[in-house]
Amino acid sequence: MRLHNLQPRPGAKHRRKRLGQGEATGRGKTSGRGGKGQTARSGSSIRIGFEGGQMPLIRRMPKRGFNNAEFTTYYIAVNLGDLNQFEDGARVDELALRSVGLANGRAAGIKILGTGELTKKLTLVVSAISASAKTKVEAKGGSVELLHPKPAPVVKPAAPAKNPSTKPAAAKKAAPGKESAPAQKSAPAKP
Repeated sequence: MRLHNLQPRPGAKHRRKRLGQGEATGRGKTSGRGGKGQTARSGSSIRIGFEGGQMPLIRRMPKRGFNNAEFTTYYIAVNLGDLNQFEDGARVDELALRSVGLANGRAAGIKILGTGELTKKLTLVVSAISASAKTKVEAKGGSVELLHPKPAPVVKPAAPAKNPSTKPAAAKKAAPGKESAPAQKSAPAKP
């Protein structure tokens, strides 16, 4: 195959559909646009989900649940078996993993997974590590340093219990001897 032999696959290119060329073509008169109305006019476009002013389905449905995807922490996963290419006693951090091509792309950090067997003593400096991977590393005499250890969970203090014996304060009564000002008398009705 050479450049001058290249051509599109059969059926990939075809003539455009010519509209309004008579009823015999099957696309005459209204040219496939149906009868009159907004969609028959040139330049007409109705946005997706628009129902002619009726409350659209997406707004009629109730909202439910929530989505935390925006706040997800993404780690680059590295299998434990892939770390055997480092020398015995090496310090393995994100820069070392990227330099040998085990970590690529953007993420919040590196997470070591327990897949595979480790044959060397390594010091791992990572953002996260699975429990099985940590036990395998420590079994070989290695160590794990977490860059961003998880903060201790915040325990909210319990709300003080409401005392049922206390009653809401009643409206203050006037002190004895001090009465409120007398109400004004209305003018007598004229006969």
